[in-house]
Amino acid sequence: MASEESLSEATKVYYILFYEVVDDYVNRRAPFREAHLEHAAQARDRGHLVMAGAFANPVDGAALVFRAEGLSVVEDFARKDPYVTNGLLRIGVSGNGPW
Repeated sequence: MASEESLSEATKVYYILFYEVVDDYVNRRAPFREAHLEHAAQARDRGHLVMAGAFANPVDGAALVFRAEGLSVVEDFARKDPYVTNGLLRIGVSGNGPW
């Protein structure tokens, strides 16, 4: 019989959170950067955030890959991200997995 932990792992799927930046994002993010990075580190430590990174130079967007039990984990992360709550990013999520 499978353990509870392995059943939980088996039900996780991958989701991609896409961020689109606002004008002057790089200059405007400074006051919120530490809080944003801590928020991401907490998601990583919970085992949800797999990888993340910005697009292009200069930055014009970002993608964050999650492995979670449901879309609500990703939506909750985005809603609480200091960059989002302070109007620096717009959100898009993709994930019908499993991938």
